[in-house]
Amino acid sequence: QVQLVESGGGLVQAGGSLRLSCVASGSIFSINAMGWYRQAPGKQRELVATITNVGITNYADSVKGRFTISRDNTKKTVYLQMNSLKSEDTAVYYCAADRFATIVSGRGYWGQGTQVTVSS
Repeated sequence: QVQLVESGGGLVQAGGSLRLSCVASGSIFSINAMGWYRQAPGKQRELVATITNVGITNYADSVKGRFTISRDNTKKTVYLQMNSLKSEDTAVYYCAADRFATIVSGRGYWGQGTQVTVSS
């Protein structure tokens, strides 16, 4: 079993920045891909960014150029640096991990989420 714990969420003004962290514990050697998803009120959960164990990244079009995903492979920790935040970025952000290079919701692991609120 793998446990994922997110931190770093909070309230920020539009145009500001936040850095999210996700620490994995348990059977962490089975993890390949790690990433972030988010769910805004009234919307479906959506991909934000993912990164494989060899550093291949994937970003949602809505965050390209503003968000950066990175990881520490030794600690199996993933980060999300969020810059130029907009009100539309307001959501609960969930950390995810999978033993393959692609995260599949029915197979992977999920954290409890951390709230990000961007005020106008």
